[in-house]
Amino acid sequence: MSLIEIKNLTKKFGTLKALDKVSLDVGKGEIFGLLGPNGSGKTTLIKCITGQIKPSEGNMSVLGIDVLKDPIKARELIGIIPEQENPPSFLTAEEYLYFVAKLRKLKNIDSEINYWFKFLEFEDQRNALCKDLSRGTRQKLMISQAFLHKPVLVFIDEPLINLDPIIQRKIKDFLIKYAKKGNTVFICTHILEIAQEICSNISILNKGKLLYHGKPKKDLEGFFLRLIKDVER
Repeated sequence: MSLIEIKNLTKKFGTLKALDKVSLDVGKGEIFGLLGPNGSGKTTLIKCITGQIKPSEGNMSVLGIDVLKDPIKARELIGIIPEQENPPSFLTAEEYLYFVAKLRKLKNIDSEINYWFKFLEFEDQRNALCKDLSRGTRQKLMISQAFLHKPVLVFIDEPLINLDPIIQRKIKDFLIKYAKKGNTVFICTHILEIAQEICSNISILNKGKLLYHGKPKKDLEGFFLRLIKDVER
């Protein structure tokens, strides 16, 4: 069962073609990795799929919803962790999670919020303003808000950047267990080790074009470098 369906997706910014006829499917229970060098179009693809920007051409659906027709409905059902941590600066960490929980009409708000503060080990920052949080703590907060409503589909742009090795291990183990429950995690990264370790399927993007879609190779780094170099010759 495909939770994400993308067909001939193209996005132009003036004369720059950030995405060039990208087509792919992502199924239920996958940890899917979108890989590529900086500037390959990974973040643009996530923003299109999640309805943050409109593509120039092509079609896409998320959880059976046409994102072009109803982007708000799609975002109601998914979780999103952006590349840049951007919680409101004037709220405390706890206030921000309460805001998200109320917005998503969650029950048992206190227990859900307490779980994430404890799990990601930042209980001592509950009452700190978001503007005063370190980048790593802001990322913990953004991870918490994305999974607070237990979505069946989550998009993560660079999931482990700014996090220490202990929390990185926790997050990787959590994502593996989360996918085993039938949920889908869509990871966008240029760190190949993450994809090698936890992804069930990957796609490799470069200069807006999809170069590979399938299982991670055993020597993913070598395969990735050869693929990119062959295209650029």
